[in-house]
Amino acid sequence: MNNISDDDNAESQNLWSTILSEVQSSSASKLPTTKNIVVLGDNESGKTTLIAKLQGTEEPKKGIGLEYYYLNVKDEYRDDQGRLGMWALDGDPTHNGLLKYALTEENFEHTLVIIVASMTTPWHILDTLEKWIKVLSQHLDRLKIAPQDRRDYEQSLIRFYQEYVEPDENSSASQTSLRRDANPLHPQAMGSEDDKALLPLGENILSQNLGIPIVVVISKADAISTLEKENDFREEHFDFIQMHIRNFCLNYGAGLCYTSVKEEKNCDLLHKYLLHRIYGFPFIMPAYVVEKDSVFIPTGWDNDKKIAILHENLQSIKPEEAYEDVIGKPITRKPVQRDAEVTVEDVQVFFMKQQSYLSKAPSPGAAGESPSRSAGSASKSSPSMPRASSSPNPTSTTPKKMDNKAGGPNTSEGMLANFFNSLLNKKTGAAGTPRPDTAGVHAELEKMTKGTKQTKRAHSDVNPNGPSSTS
Repeated sequence: MNNISDDDNAESQNLWSTILSEVQSSSASKLPTTKNIVVLGDNESGKTTLIAKLQGTEEPKKGIGLEYYYLNVKDEYRDDQGRLGMWALDGDPTHNGLLKYALTEENFEHTLVIIVASMTTPWHILDTLEKWIKVLSQHLDRLKIAPQDRRDYEQSLIRFYQEYVEPDENSSASQTSLRRDANPLHPQAMGSEDDKALLPLGENILSQNLGIPIVVVISKADAISTLEKENDFREEHFDFIQMHIRNFCLNYGAGLCYTSVKEEKNCDLLHKYLLHRIYGFPFIMPAYVVEKDSVFIPTGWDNDKKIAILHENLQSIKPEEAYEDVIGKPITRKPVQRDAEVTVEDVQVFFMKQQSYLSKAPSPGAAGESPSRSAGSASKSSPSMPRASSSPNPTSTTPKKMDNKAGGPNTSEGMLANFFNSLLNKKTGAAGTPRPDTAGVHAELEKMTKGTKQTKRAHSDVNPNGPSSTS
């Protein structure tokens, strides 16, 4: 019985050992969860839209400060899955201090940095790259990384550059994949045989070695066509821009990729290249510099001689010219002056004006003439009227009294004239303007008409020969 129980115990132990070994081997093949990408760039540069495209989502979610995203990663060759963390720092300089939560001493060796600049404002591209590389460099200097570890990280970037082999159409996936048992972001030495084949780097390659992998992304490459139409950019302008960006990337050992989420250019290519750099996935896409809006240069491919090829395309531009002198910010044109906006007056105000005009119009008299004209005719037909002031005839009227009745300031006609003058002097369309009393206006007009008729009859009673006829 004891032998049977011992055999059972041994079999159980072997079974558990088998299960544990399977779990250990399967967990070893899982993608690491410590990998990170830190995205830097100005506001409105397209960072959030690019991250959403890499995630495969339609609606970008934009936040403030420091945003965290992740990419679902699947290794089709080993049937592994994992998540790749992505930190996006706000473009406002006041939030630069939050970078300490995204890039730390612990995750430094597992982090890749993306710097985004937009093609919509090419005159700001170099300033944007220099600004954010300075923010990154100052942050790395504050990290408490041992000097020896820092040198190892810098040396691993140099080795990555030296060991780069450009893939071709006949390359297989297995030939272009990195060793999966090492950290692809910081590969170790391959051995003495490979050391003999490594060539020294050029003078400008990794002249500013920060010890961390960097990829420069020029977003919104579709703006190139707009720059050609509206800003008179030519082919040599874009070659000049590319030349300076590639020189910048060469100094920091960075890769370069032009993207356009709007036209879906190089977005999938960038996604595959990031997974290749971070996880060591196979990658067989070579560098591409033919189309000015689809440039792709992986880390390790470029050098000074390849950049010098762009000099041949510069006809009216000298390669040594300052960037801001060639790619200057366009002068803002003065806005086109438009005609002054005409405001339509209120309907009631319009009616008030018409009423005043109608009230001023002469009313037809008994003979078809206006009262004012009849009065004027009567005064003209009596040239001797001024001498009638000494006449004892009570029906005679002096010129002064005639003026008062015809339109003096104290008569009804004068009051009516003052009323309309005050109405015209008021601001047209002002809120709360009182509406004129049309009934009172008609009453005053009626009085004026009657007074004019009486004046006309008085003139007819006066002796046309005046005082001289009575003498």
